Parts: sequence; structure tokens; C-alpha cells
Amino acid sequence: MVVDESHIQHFNNSQVMSNINLEQQLESLSEKKQQISKQMDYTKIGRTVKSALIKAQAESRVIVGLSAAIQVLSKSPEGSLFCLMAVPQVGDSATHMHEVLLEAFCYENDIYVIKVDCPIKLSRILGKTVLESCCLVQKTWTGADESGEEQLNKQEEQLVDYCEAYWDAPKHPIVELPVV
Repeated sequence: MVVDESHIQHFNNSQVMSNINLEQQLESLSEKKQQISKQMDYTKIGRTVKSALIKAQAESRVIVGLSAAIQVLSKSPEGSLFCLMAVPQVGDSATHMHEVLLEAFCYENDIYVIKVDCPIKLSRILGKTVLESCCLVQKTWTGADESGEEQLNKQEEQLVDYCEAYWDAPKHPIVELPVV
């Protein structure tokens, strides 16, 4: 088969244009991520997590503990907004496996996962004397039941923006909670 020079040149030009379009899309995504990063002061995210937890706890919307979280999620995952998980301690493989499965379940059910730096800080914010590595923040609704619209307070909106910025990222940043 004989291919003339014009066909080869046309093919090369289309490849170059395709590469340019991909580069432009990647650059655009990178710029968007940088804009979001600039908008969110990540030193404040830990304080925002703390505020959201305290407010949700005052409204009885926090489920504390890995077992309790798994139990609630198995019955009605649609009622959960955030799953906060402390970085697992080295050597506890059983808990680590539960947490990995819980994280996958949360992503599958569109529940925002926020990884925090320390189970001790998380436990103190929640007012617990027992070390807790996980908690769920339940949604609030405009109606008496889940048939109404979902409501978010200011802190929850900020956390949703933070989570959305990293939803498709292969690795999520770990939020440093303030010392309590």
C-alpha cells in the first residue's frame, strides 16, 4: 500500500492538534485546582472540621466509632454527609482493613471522606475518653424526614468544597486538626 506525503502530513497535524488540546485541558484543570487551593486556606480546614463536628454533635448528628459508623451505614447510607477517619495506627491490620472497606463504601455511596491527622485530637473534639478513629456526620433536612431538601451550614459548605476539590485525586490530603 502506498501512502502519499499529504496523508502522512495530515495525520501528523491531527496528532499535534490532539496533543495541544490535551495539554490545554490539563492546564485548565491545574489552574482550577490552584484557584480552589487559593480560595481555601488549608490552615483553617482543621478548625472548620472542628467547628462542624461541635455543631453537628450539639444537634445529635454525629455517630462516633468505627463499629457504630458501619452499623448506621449498612442501614441507611443516604443519611450521612461526612465520614471522618483518623490516620490508622501502624500494626493494627484488622482495624485498617475495616477502615479501607468503610472508605470504599463511603465513596461508592457519595459520602465525603475527610482524613484527619490524629485519633487523639478527634476523640478530644468529640469529648470522648476512649480513643476513636472514625465518626460520621449525618445530614440535616428541611422537612421532618429525608423527603425534604438537604441543608448545609457554613462550615459544612466549606468542607463540601474542600472534599469536591479532591474527590478524584488519587491521594487525599490529611487534615491537621487543632490541638484541643
